[in-house]
Amino acid sequence: MSIFKSSFFSDDTTLIGKIRQIAWGQVFLLCIFATIGFLSLYSAAGGHIDPWASQQIVRFGFALGILVAIAVTDIKWVFRIAYPFHGIVIVLLLLVDIFGHVGMGAQRWLDLGVIKIQPSELAKMSTILCLARFYHGKELHEVKQLKNILIPLAMIFIPVGLVVVQPDLGTGLAIVFGGIAMLFAGGVSIWFFVIGISSAVAAIPIAWQLMHDYQQKRVMVFLDPESDPLGAGFHISQSKIALGSGGISGKGFLEGTQSHLNFLPEKHTDFIFTLWAEEWGLIGGLFLLFILGMIILYGYWIAFRCRSQFARLVAFGLTINFSVYVLINIGMVMGLLPVVGIPLPMMSYGGTAMLSVMTAFGIIQCCNVHRDTRLPKGF
Repeated sequence: MSIFKSSFFSDDTTLIGKIRQIAWGQVFLLCIFATIGFLSLYSAAGGHIDPWASQQIVRFGFALGILVAIAVTDIKWVFRIAYPFHGIVIVLLLLVDIFGHVGMGAQRWLDLGVIKIQPSELAKMSTILCLARFYHGKELHEVKQLKNILIPLAMIFIPVGLVVVQPDLGTGLAIVFGGIAMLFAGGVSIWFFVIGISSAVAAIPIAWQLMHDYQQKRVMVFLDPESDPLGAGFHISQSKIALGSGGISGKGFLEGTQSHLNFLPEKHTDFIFTLWAEEWGLIGGLFLLFILGMIILYGYWIAFRCRSQFARLVAFGLTINFSVYVLINIGMVMGLLPVVGIPLPMMSYGGTAMLSVMTAFGIIQCCNVHRDTRLPKGF
């Protein structure tokens, strides 16, 4: 009996063994981050758990179960579904562009009756999985072949094009950044990036003409926030006021004047970091950044531990993707980047974003649990 117990609880191929292999430190940090989000949503509602905090708590509990379930799933299944999943997401993006639900001036959601889903959130994850599947097992000389550069570019820019026309420029750019990081990690020559960056800079005048008026306005306001303080510049101006008014230790929980007097727009979504920093000050803001930094470092640590190229690239790419969204959102609310409508993952109110982020971390944990698993080579 003792031999059976020893084998059952120590063998990494068993369910208990896989659960023990989960990097629970990262999961604990995610729980802390989510709790900060719950407190912020409670505050955003004026000290009421409804309507935002209660729903977010239920979503997180459900998503946490999904994270654990994915973590113990054989990584070979993740490997097999990488291409089909990306194809399904592209189809969903096409359906959004044809008859998607319009909200906040953009056509980004599919209304399934019971739930609305945002396929652009899924595209961030599916692009990473697809690129990792493509580069798995390829030698360096193969990666540098033209066809092995054009195919990954198509994997990136097909969903990006469908996302940008919704319009959702912020998410499109985030997918591009994540995709470029994957190309670099896959071994693409540095000259490709030099040429790509030069081409992007040269295409700025053309891109400017293709941008919507409100998108151009956001860029102009970013360059000169005082040019329209009561119009396009209102969001960022109020965000800066709230951040500054928090001081070192903050105004106190539920005491943020900018947010509770409704000067701070979108306080439960895009500008939720500002609400937190106003109430908890510089100390609270730095604590939140510390938690985020530890979550991200955990992701890179997991990537470096993986032996298979697929698992390593997936863990690296999904961590990069999370990092990009954190940097864009916090940079945006601090006035360091233009306002592009990017939420702070897990902390901002939203069901699809919560589910997609926790699913991504479930896949990262799956890579960690199965870090020694061998995967077949080939396209």
